Formats: sequence, structure tokens, C-alpha cells
Amino acid sequence: MAKKMSKENKKKGRYILYSLVFLVLGFIFAFSYRTLGKDSRETSPSPTFQEEEQYRADLIVQKERNKELSEEIRSKQAVIREFEQSFSENEENHAVLVEEAKDLRLLLGVIPAVGSGVRVTLKDGDYDPIEQNPNDYIVHESHVLRVVNELKISGAQGIAINGQRISSNSYIKCTGPVIQIDGRTLPAPFVVEAIGDADILTSSLNLGGGVVDSLVHDNIEVTLEQVKALKLPALRDES
Repeated sequence: MAKKMSKENKKKGRYILYSLVFLVLGFIFAFSYRTLGKDSRETSPSPTFQEEEQYRADLIVQKERNKELSEEIRSKQAVIREFEQSFSENEENHAVLVEEAKDLRLLLGVIPAVGSGVRVTLKDGDYDPIEQNPNDYIVHESHVLRVVNELKISGAQGIAINGQRISSNSYIKCTGPVIQIDGRTLPAPFVVEAIGDADILTSSLNLGGGVVDSLVHDNIEVTLEQVKALKLPALRDES
């Protein structure tokens, strides 16, 4: 009887041992499966994950490209600003040169002059030829030159005498009761017209002890008036 019990106990012990072994093996298999499955998922990403990663990579590339394009745009804009500034400066310089050339042509008398200015008329003074010397009462080239020089100094852009335009190279010569300007004979009265700032030209001529006073002192009749619209011809071509 005791021997039979011993066999049954041994048999139950083997069952328990096998059960424990199978339980451990099952646990090991289950753990291995979970580990291998996780590694498999990690090493073999899903299509959705791969697509997201590609989008991220493309986005990074696009951002870098945008940065490069932004730098290029800023560089081009700087070049454009420099060009615009240079163009503006050249345009201003061109305008200045054009204005200077126009003023020079006006002074040289090669083009007609139009504008406001003054008109100065010089007439011989009243005298008695029997009792007085006529030379002390007639207009000489020196009188005309005083007016012309004062007008030039005061900024006149163009000057004409009896419709004869004069330049910086013009010469005036007195011959009795007439004067010659660049070879043309002009009789009295002598009308000097000048284009420029009428107020400045008038003030310069009327200065105390100035041109007008000296002409009156020399018995010359002087009439000075401001004119809103004068037109002076260009120099005559005598060639």
C-alpha cells in the first residue's frame, strides 16, 4: 500500500513539474513573440509612417529653398534700389546740365529768349545847339554799356538793344548820334531790353548813385519799366 502511494506521489510530482516547465516555456514564448513583434514593427515602419517622414523631409527641403529664394530676392531688391538711386541721380544731373546748357545758350544769344524783365529807354537830353555842346546831351556807347553791364551783373539771361541781340562778345561803338552794335548801325533812342528777375534788375539800376543816377547826371533821359512778357530774338547770322 505504501509502495503504491509512493508511485502515485511521484507521478503527481512529474505532472506538477511538467506543468511548471510548460508554463515557463509558454511565458518565454509569449515574451519572445511580443519582443520580436515590436522589433518587427520598429524595423518595418508602416506606409503611413513612411509617407509622413517623406513629407517632413520634403518640407525641410522646401524651407531651405524658400530661405535661398528670400536671400536672392533681398539681393535683387538691393540691386534695384541702387539702380533706381543711380538713375535718379543721373536724371537730376541731366536736368541740371540741360538747364545750364539752356542758360548758356541764352547768354550766348544763340536761341530766342522769352520771359519777364525790364525795358530801359535812353534818349538824348534837351539842349540848345547854339549855346550848349551837343556831345554833353546825346547818348554815347558808354551810357549804353553802363546799362548793359549792370544788367549782366544783376543776372539778366538775355539782352537786346533796339531788337539787336547782344552776346558776351558783342561790341558797341558810338558814331555821332548813332551807335554800332556788331557792325549794325542803330539810331537813338536806344531801347535796352533784358530778361530776368524784374525786381532785381530794377533795384540794381535804381541804386543810389548807380546807373540811372549817373545817366541823369549826364543829361540823358532815362525811362525804366518792368515788362511781364519780353521776347528777344536770337543773334543774327551775318555769315
